[in-house]
Amino acid sequence: MRSIGLTLDDILRDEIKLRKSFKDQNWVIKISAILTMIMLVGGLINSFCCIFTFKDKEIRKLGCGIYLFTSSITSLLTIIVFTLKYWFLILTQTNTTIRLDTFRGGCVIIDPILKIFLYTDTWLNVCVAIERSFSVMKGVKFNQKKSQQVARWIILILPILITLTIIHEPFHRDLFENRIERFRKSNDYEIWPNSSLSNTTQSYDIERQITCITRYSRFMQHYNTAILFFHLLTPFILNVLCALYIIFGSAHRRAKILVKKKYKEHLRQQYNEHKHLLFSCIVLLILALPRLIIAFVSECVNASDNVWLYLFAYVIPFIPSILIFIIYVPVSDVYKETFKENIKDFKQKLLRFFSS
Repeated sequence: MRSIGLTLDDILRDEIKLRKSFKDQNWVIKISAILTMIMLVGGLINSFCCIFTFKDKEIRKLGCGIYLFTSSITSLLTIIVFTLKYWFLILTQTNTTIRLDTFRGGCVIIDPILKIFLYTDTWLNVCVAIERSFSVMKGVKFNQKKSQQVARWIILILPILITLTIIHEPFHRDLFENRIERFRKSNDYEIWPNSSLSNTTQSYDIERQITCITRYSRFMQHYNTAILFFHLLTPFILNVLCALYIIFGSAHRRAKILVKKKYKEHLRQQYNEHKHLLFSCIVLLILALPRLIIAFVSECVNASDNVWLYLFAYVIPFIPSILIFIIYVPVSDVYKETFKENIKDFKQKLLRFFSS
């Protein structure tokens, strides 16, 4: 049986012209290439801004700062591997000199690594939400040093646990060779098999289309489905619960201190201050939904019939990896001021460098 979900190979397989240069490819390939490079540039800008913000030692005194600094790196790696995946697919289908071992290596390695970085990035955002909830719960008793220690351990352990959940994938991935017979040009016509046109000098070439496929048993396919749901829905649920706890918990704590105000007033105030947390959760869920949808329809559709729909559905879940800066920095006065100060220091260093 095949795996759950459409892969980039499934979506673009019929759109790539074999043994043709990039300039001779159709608009689906060219526009998807532009889209891929835009995402790469966006990912570079996002990670540059995030690293400039979260590299500050004061911010990394809390676990949140450590998680976000690490997320800046994993989000960049996610976009880089995504770009590598796209161009590996294009080059291996258009270049006939690439060795079969290179095909097989890319087939087995690239997709699992891409999933590891993507899932790690998602779970790091959950860690940020959970720590903020603990901060509200503990209040002044919140231990910053312990927060740092826990964050460092989680950053070490999290990729290992994620890898264990998908460690089976490389063993079920392999190459599939599709042979396409095509007659050579004769008398300004391109003759195909079963064509009514004929010529006494008929001859044909055999084109080899090698693609990466995944085959699972029924049990492994059910397991794969469960893992997909776990890595996409569980983070959303935890983020929502943490956001609600921050709002209600903060309101409850303030109501105990400032008794002159009613609880509803505190709740309204905390909602206005933290509503961006709920909004970001909803946005991330919307961006993750296309992956879940194509996971269920992939076995009964031909991706080439709605190539743009499935291409965007495949690409959209990677967008959060280029939105880390937008999600966390503008809504925090501390992060925003730190970013401005670090950029200012960077400009001064550049001026001193070029003036020396």
